[in-house]
Amino acid sequence: MTPALSVLETTFGYDSFRGQQEEIVQHVIAGGDALVLMPTGGGKSLCYQIPALVREGTGVVVSPLIALMQDQVDALSAVGARAAFLNSTQSFEERARVEAAFVAGELDLLYLAPERLKLESTAALLERGTVALFAIDEAHCVAQWGHDFRPDYLTLSMLHERWPNVPRIALTATATEATHREITTRLDLGAARHFVSSFDRPNIQYRIAPKQQPQKQLLDLIRTEHPGDAGIVYCLSRASVEKTAAFLAENGVPALPYHAGLPAEVRAANQSRFLRDDGLVMVATIAFGMGIDKPDVRFVAHLDLPKSVEGYYQETGRAGRDGLPSTAWLAYGLQDVVQQRRMIADNDGDAEHRRKLSQHLDAMLALCETIECRRVQLLKYFGEESTPCGNCDTCLQPVEGWDGTVPAQKLLSTVVRLKRERGQQFGAGHIIDILLGKQTERMSQQGHDALTTFGIGTDLSEAEWRGVVRQLLAQGLLSVSADGYGTLVITEASGQVLSGGREVRLRKEAPRNGSARRASGGSRRSAPVDLPVSATDLFEQLRAWRAGVAREQGVPAYVVFGDATLRGIAVTRPSSLEELSTISGVGEKKLETYGDAVLGVVAG
Repeated sequence: MTPALSVLETTFGYDSFRGQQEEIVQHVIAGGDALVLMPTGGGKSLCYQIPALVREGTGVVVSPLIALMQDQVDALSAVGARAAFLNSTQSFEERARVEAAFVAGELDLLYLAPERLKLESTAALLERGTVALFAIDEAHCVAQWGHDFRPDYLTLSMLHERWPNVPRIALTATATEATHREITTRLDLGAARHFVSSFDRPNIQYRIAPKQQPQKQLLDLIRTEHPGDAGIVYCLSRASVEKTAAFLAENGVPALPYHAGLPAEVRAANQSRFLRDDGLVMVATIAFGMGIDKPDVRFVAHLDLPKSVEGYYQETGRAGRDGLPSTAWLAYGLQDVVQQRRMIADNDGDAEHRRKLSQHLDAMLALCETIECRRVQLLKYFGEESTPCGNCDTCLQPVEGWDGTVPAQKLLSTVVRLKRERGQQFGAGHIIDILLGKQTERMSQQGHDALTTFGIGTDLSEAEWRGVVRQLLAQGLLSVSADGYGTLVITEASGQVLSGGREVRLRKEAPRNGSARRASGGSRRSAPVDLPVSATDLFEQLRAWRAGVAREQGVPAYVVFGDATLRGIAVTRPSSLEELSTISGVGEKKLETYGDAVLGVVAG
């Protein structure tokens, strides 16, 4: 048995590596640099933790979030590793103790924020001890066009200059080819081995529903598919976060808000509760989530359109880190497209910056509007070819496409006539009223009932016309004016449609029957890791025991045991410590600490 495999079994309780883990681990143990692109839940942490435990010295981990360092250290301590962190939350005495332990060679892993590495005092400290390796977690933070850019990461190229013989391993769960190149350049990893795993997360079911009453749709999703489950709900604004959290709480779903406008102590307390308690829902802006290691998040929901596919992938990837079935659900509508287009038009950046933002949004809109497999489209964005997954809404309930050229011409003609004949611009609602021939007071005041396109669109419903507008915006055949009012204008490409030189293919709108769940994948398939009915009661008893232990120790429940380990125990019902030791996730330290108590729960 290799030293790496021995550590994997005895410390972490796993009998084999997954995917490229072993190759990465052996490469770093041998002193090689590595850049690792691996999906969330793919086991990135072990790729540096095991080499740090095998190599002489201390593995120094650059981690972007101070608030999560304690949880990372707690998780390592629970398996018997010697871990600590240095950050601004500690007293002078605490930092002095950690520094002394590092210099004395008494730490396996030391966590630092990138800001601290800029300090000469930190560099001097590292030179007094023995560094086994440098691990740069969340490496996409170095990319200017990444969704979590952190300027402090730009200084990390100094690690190679100052410690040329210490191996470096940079890791991220998401990177396009452009971001991959930027990470390579900025961290000076051109000579490193690059390990790119599949970005596929087959346990996540991707679903995008037409936005009707998003809060009620969300409540339906939680009540029917995820009662009592932990989840994350992303909203675009702070006000929406507050309202949604309050709505869920009023309807019996324990929910907490998280956004940058809350006091730091409230954010920290809410994050701590989410990590430590079972079944909480965190409603947040994108300020929340990076570095969150909670493995049993069963769903991630978006009530507003994400700005990029990278951001969407990173956020949805926080569901199902334990490999068990999970849901990524997004409510999406016309107003989302108008709002995002307007935000880009109003952006203070230069033309190149706005162009990049538009490219990110175009890719996200393509994912929303596809009639093909969502997963195929998502993976293609990251340069990975795949086949239909059978576990997304478009696979479970195939969507029809239709020839929308004539409706597109009618709508674009209306926009043109308003501008050319009246010198006016209007938003989607009024233009749709013209096409439907609605005789409103505003219509007669403006004289728009005299337009030649008035009433020529009665063959489609208002909802269908809103879908046409949304999809024309997504395809760049319609745009939003920079006037701040969401008015619609034609684009250069519109002329090809109006002249009959371009066909417009559209996605058929799902019926607006009030049930987003049934319309977008109610026939959810059962995954092979689903818990047998015979093991359900014991699993819940084990969860209750785990919750009590976690509260006593002041650590997140998953630090004691993850759901996947509890499921393994519930299914196999071990009757001895030897049998318990064969369950995935039960290493020597946890067997010694919790073994007798677990057997007591199993015995009943």
